[in-house]
Amino acid sequence: MISKEITEMTLAAGAAAVAAAETDSAAVNKALETLKTYDWGADRNTLNPIDEAIIATHGDAAARKALEKSLVAALAAGISRSAQDYVCRKLRVVGTAQSVEALAALLADETTSHIARYALERIPDEKALDAIRDALPKVSGKLKVGMIGSLGTRRDEKSIMAFSKLLGDSDIQVAKTAAQSLGLIGTSAAAKELSKFAKKAPANMKMPIGDACLVCAEQLLAKGKKSEAVALYKELQGDDQPKRIKVAAMKGMLTAATER
Repeated sequence: MISKEITEMTLAAGAAAVAAAETDSAAVNKALETLKTYDWGADRNTLNPIDEAIIATHGDAAARKALEKSLVAALAAGISRSAQDYVCRKLRVVGTAQSVEALAALLADETTSHIARYALERIPDEKALDAIRDALPKVSGKLKVGMIGSLGTRRDEKSIMAFSKLLGDSDIQVAKTAAQSLGLIGTSAAAKELSKFAKKAPANMKMPIGDACLVCAEQLLAKGKKSEAVALYKELQGDDQPKRIKVAAMKGMLTAATER
């Protein structure tokens, strides 16, 4: 008798779970449909089922992939700027290689470039970096600065030579960000390009290049490349270097000397 009651309760719970899943699915589909007409000033709560689905699909690769596909389809279908912003933020969480093409299409547009890059920067697939790297020569100003920053944050070694060429850019923000990103990449090749430019850097780039070299040297030291780090620190001891950079480089050399 007890066994029968347990079986009935189990079946009832299963039926309730199926019904809940169907309800959730219907709610998500309705929210996805709402994206087609969603714009500034609309009720944000109408999109909550999508937020909830992202949480619910954590750990369920198949369900999350299906949700991502629906979001990508919405983005590619032509939706408002507000809806694009929302979808890009969601793809920053669930995005994979299948999101890259739709996001890349937004990179050259000043109104959507930053939010699309924001999503691509978090997608671990190499295709995301390829998309940003390919878009870099096609943009200028703050869009270029943002892309350089994203590639630097991801420590994209394939961007080293592109960044090296931008160290002398007429846009000082582009030049500074290129230096910062080379420092973050922190490889021997990045150090070589920074060192090369440091020898001819104009006055307004002395400090940015010095800071980038310090960061790069720290990265090299952390990777066990002590001799390369020390060599970079020594180059920052010249009389043409800002005092703060020289002091920091000396501290770096002392740190390197105590590294085992």
